[in-house]
Amino acid sequence: MRTDEEMVRLSGELGGAQPPASFADLDAGELARLAAALKAERARQAEGLNQAAEEALGLVPALARGAVRKALFR
Repeated sequence: MRTDEEMVRLSGELGGAQPPASFADLDAGELARLAAALKAERARQAEGLNQAAEEALGLVPALARGAVRKALFR
């Protein structure tokens, strides 16, 4: 693991944004842990949003759920 490679990986997890300059002081292992933590948090948030959307569909009348699901989750 090289620090430069991990900075690129972290930048990818940040949506292409450059990490703060102070992150250059971190070693490759620390950068890798930070990138992994960001990825895990994004996955957790996405799962939470999916679960909330599915629960909200429970409020839609059964006959309309298919059409609503299709419109929301193209």
